[in-house]
Amino acid sequence: MIGPGTGVRVYMACGVTDMRKGIAGLAVLAQDVVHQKPASGAVFAFRGRRGDRIKLLYWDGQGFCLYYKVLERGRFPWPNARDGAVRLTSAQLAMLWEGIRRIRI
Repeated sequence: MIGPGTGVRVYMACGVTDMRKGIAGLAVLAQDVVHQKPASGAVFAFRGRRGDRIKLLYWDGQGFCLYYKVLERGRFPWPNARDGAVRLTSAQLAMLWEGIRRIRI
């Protein structure tokens, strides 16, 4: 994945996100649900209802990058909480992006 390197802050938005949202809508969720500034340089992860797709929002210093992944089989692991966020390490983000199922969150 082209994007943030190691040591970046990663926030996983708990609960379900409407995957029709684009950059502007996800930036609002990063601020209102995760309680972080969207342009802070952190990565924000959002998962849809079915669990087979995620979007990552990242500010690279010049603009927002939006990464979108859909799994052909399986689901992305996600915390059960309805609101708030969980902090991940860069390694956990890499495993999440690769679709590895046994991630301790």
